[in-house]
Amino acid sequence: MSEIKNLEPKLLWKYFYEITQIPRPSKKEHRMTEYMKKFGQEHGLETIVDKTGNVIIRKPATKGLENRKGIILQAHLDMVPQKNSDKKFDFEKDPIETYIDQGWVKAKGTTLGADNGMGVAAAMAVLTDPKLTHGPVEALFTVDEETGMTGAKNLKKGVLKGEILINMDSEDEGELYVGCAGGIDVGASRSYKQETTPAGVTAYKLTLKGLKGGHSGLDIHLGKGNANKLMFRFFQQAEHDFGMRIADYSGGDLRNAIPREAFATIIIPTIRKAQFEKFMKGYEKMYRAEFKEVDPDIKFLFKVSEAPAKVMNEADQYRIIRGVYVCPNGVQRMSASMPGVVETSNNLSIVRIGNGRFESFCLCRSSVETAKEATAWKIAAGFQLAGCDVELSGSYPGWKPNMDSAILVTMKDTYNKLYGRIPEIKAIHAGLECGIIMGVYPKLDSISFGPTIRYPHSPDEKVEISTVGKFWDFLVATLKNAPKA
Repeated sequence: MSEIKNLEPKLLWKYFYEITQIPRPSKKEHRMTEYMKKFGQEHGLETIVDKTGNVIIRKPATKGLENRKGIILQAHLDMVPQKNSDKKFDFEKDPIETYIDQGWVKAKGTTLGADNGMGVAAAMAVLTDPKLTHGPVEALFTVDEETGMTGAKNLKKGVLKGEILINMDSEDEGELYVGCAGGIDVGASRSYKQETTPAGVTAYKLTLKGLKGGHSGLDIHLGKGNANKLMFRFFQQAEHDFGMRIADYSGGDLRNAIPREAFATIIIPTIRKAQFEKFMKGYEKMYRAEFKEVDPDIKFLFKVSEAPAKVMNEADQYRIIRGVYVCPNGVQRMSASMPGVVETSNNLSIVRIGNGRFESFCLCRSSVETAKEATAWKIAAGFQLAGCDVELSGSYPGWKPNMDSAILVTMKDTYNKLYGRIPEIKAIHAGLECGIIMGVYPKLDSISFGPTIRYPHSPDEKVEISTVGKFWDFLVATLKNAPKA
């Protein structure tokens, strides 16, 4: 695991390794807050910890560069806790097990935490590298970005001093991001009646797995399978053709990750057992054919199990299955102003059924505020027709691009001098904290960039080693060439 400390740039990789050893799932990243507080104090830097757990560390300008605009380097301390079902791992106790594979750093069976550990490590290296030349630097480390952007939302006015915000939470080297989507959570729930399991039935445990999943913003356009949508598509036909009844169900576990796995306990009349098992095998074959380019490893497994004591009432089951089945999922509209960029999407991220209670959660994203609200209410309408109570919560704004940005001009010119080309300028269909922070500090000049990271929010997450060096050199050069105040 420690072999990554030998990679270049060593100071950045040293800090990234240390971060991987500290458990930091969202909402439980207090160890990281303490680690950052101690880090700042040990290096004699002004260090502030606010009531939410955000950490701010300041480093004075290099002599002669006091006239440059203050730069805020921003990254989040938490990570998405996703693992393969066969991996024994406790995200609240165990360190991430890293390894190097053909030019990439990966983790063994879990998310890596390069999102956003790379940004955190880069800011730490800037704060401690004595060789760098820069104006005033302020590092802002926020908490709970992945499950609510709590740190950014609770940032107070007057705390930050810098004029330029550089967010380091993007995931394609050679690209500069100047805008992002906003988001809103849609939760639906209802109770349902349970009935005693009838006689003459066979029970099955169903498992849908092998899907790649991924980031519900960055990967939503790839058309990957959503475990909840696939399972409920199956439920609808199995109910109609075989009189299937559901005892329990669980699919997905994070609102911002495309669900990779789903599990259910169902019953069917024993007299239909042979036909049903043939039907099940047919569904796996069908799903593999439909998703062979993006999810070639789909497995739809079944095994006979002990019959449950109770199943869902038929009338309630009918409405719930259809409520989930018709829920919008995936890309809803592409941007008309920025070709190739997703404007609006939804991720049906979590569905639970058991003990007389149904609940589901969606994360709806859009770069257009009115489209975000309209899509959220469309989702709500479907679940309300299924008899659910619906709550819209956690709304956060998008970030509108400013093509006249001074830091954008600086970074375009700096990148061109370093690498002989102009970086691509993009907006991202994911929730960056820039929009929220700029809501509190509206005069900030903001931009986002980072090294190349693939499959964030999934156990396939990896960071490309060669791009980390380019990311670091670009950051160092940007700080040296920061605009004058």
